[in-house]
Amino acid sequence: MSTFWMTARRLKVFVRQPAVLFIMLIQPAIWLFLFGNLFRRVVELPGFGTGSYLDYLVPGVVVMSAVSSNMWSGMGVLEEIDRGTMNRFLITPVSRGAILNAAVVEQAISTTLQSLIIVLLGMAAGAAFPGVPLIVAAVLLGTVFSAFSNTIGMLVRQRETIIGLNTLLLLPLTFLSSAFIAKDLMPGWMQAVAAGNPVNWALQAGRSSPDLTAGAALLTLAAAMVWLSTRTFRTYQKAV
Repeated sequence: MSTFWMTARRLKVFVRQPAVLFIMLIQPAIWLFLFGNLFRRVVELPGFGTGSYLDYLVPGVVVMSAVSSNMWSGMGVLEEIDRGTMNRFLITPVSRGAILNAAVVEQAISTTLQSLIIVLLGMAAGAAFPGVPLIVAAVLLGTVFSAFSNTIGMLVRQRETIIGLNTLLLLPLTFLSSAFIAKDLMPGWMQAVAAGNPVNWALQAGRSSPDLTAGAALLTLAAAMVWLSTRTFRTYQKAV
């Protein structure tokens, strides 16, 4: 119940800033337009496995957007620490786990909305793919990076670190996956890296013929990261 009320509090702030969602959708729309036109003939390569690059691209954009938006979650945690809001919560009876879990749930809701809109845009453009598994995979991947960002925020307490991590991880994790090119066409070492890349697990779980093993691995990692962020908060609480 504590998580519900804490999440509702955060969502009220989100609803009052509709421009944030609009801004979050501009970049994915640009990716769909640019990459969709730039690489549309790549499907002609032997072994690519699909006749429409748009069918292949939309899941990649959904997953990439989930990583990009959720990696900033720790900034909200830092803002609440700086304002003293976090410390005020510590003297209330609210569950300690609910304080950080609410941030993760809020991000999951916004990721669901963002992913749904991108999926609908892709379908309107003529793309065909399993929408529901893709959105679920994007939310799980977002949970991984949201909890990770919260953990870093609690430990380091520097905005520059979160900005640096976002810049450092987003493109390498995306391009070391099958987001834009079929895995069989990647160099061998990239295929090996992709096998352990959670971004690629989300793509495997969200594309046609969803990979349940990849989905299970993603769910396990998401649960582990949420647990880690909660443990990190307890460390912060002891230091206050």
